[in-house]
Amino acid sequence: MATMTSGCSANATVCEGDSCVAPESNFNAILSTVLSIVLTILLALVMFSMGCNVEIKKFLGHIRRPWGIFIGFLCQFGIMPLTGFVLSLAFGIMPIQAVVVLIMGCCPGGTASNILAYWVDGDMDLSVSMTTCSTVLALGMMPLCLLIYTKIWVDSGSIVIPYDSIGTSLVALVIPVSIGMFVNHKWPKQAKIILKVGSIAGAILIVLIAVVGGVLYQSAWIIEPKLWIIGTIFPVAGYLLGFLLARIAGLPWYRCRTVALETGMQNTQLCSTIVQLSFSTEDLNHVFTFPLIYSIFQIAFAAIFLGIYVTHKKCSGKNNAEFSDNKDTKAEPESSFQQMNGGFQPEK
Repeated sequence: MATMTSGCSANATVCEGDSCVAPESNFNAILSTVLSIVLTILLALVMFSMGCNVEIKKFLGHIRRPWGIFIGFLCQFGIMPLTGFVLSLAFGIMPIQAVVVLIMGCCPGGTASNILAYWVDGDMDLSVSMTTCSTVLALGMMPLCLLIYTKIWVDSGSIVIPYDSIGTSLVALVIPVSIGMFVNHKWPKQAKIILKVGSIAGAILIVLIAVVGGVLYQSAWIIEPKLWIIGTIFPVAGYLLGFLLARIAGLPWYRCRTVALETGMQNTQLCSTIVQLSFSTEDLNHVFTFPLIYSIFQIAFAAIFLGIYVTHKKCSGKNNAEFSDNKDTKAEPESSFQQMNGGFQPEK
């Protein structure tokens, strides 16, 4: 990054060419650190509340019979990297930009998917188990996928995989969820109250993260339009292809919704960390904001899908209790086209 002259203000924006990475500001640095700590604490509390909707027996059932997890694995480390590769070739973007798109596609699922899975009456047990497993498997699958897909553009050895960040994400997910599962097991009535409060807090947190990112990196929005287009298409493709593969595999509707969210919602914070560790300041000028663009559009389209789902549920005359009863009281096989979530059954 270019150094500032002694006559410049400490709050001046640092630019190279026609692009700016981030302002050299102590205020921004302090604000970023404080917000990072606050958001981490809030995220842990939200995941604790999400854990209050996870039943230990059902969670372990997904681990023992991992058909849903396997489908999610194919989506996470099969569909997403391949989609990123195809989009990079189709739009003919710069090699460094293609690598960042692929890094995003190779990242594990983000915790925001667990919050959205709750709002669309998804399978919370499957959602949490998929997020956990994809984060663990990312330790090996990310380097492998990057080796396969990026070798035509760059030496994959130059990409730094922050295993400590992946481990931190895993701990931040597993511990709060485990405590929430214990609370749900011991005090189910109190767990329902915690879940309602946490689900609302989670929705607010998702919006807050997007707004904070936009404020902190407002000087870095001047990037190539092709990346904006890819950032728009990529999450939508993840949602739709994930849902399609889950449906082809015979998963019931509410699990298809869960797999779709787990596929399209990536750990964008991890992607940002990898990008900043792997590339020079000059390269960052071309790609720095792409993870944030992806994050914004994955949230925006998830909100649209949520609105469509809620509207459909209301039009079908189904309430939340009926949705819950359909999932809890019916013995539903792991692979069956015949057992459907009540919200998608035609009215008699």
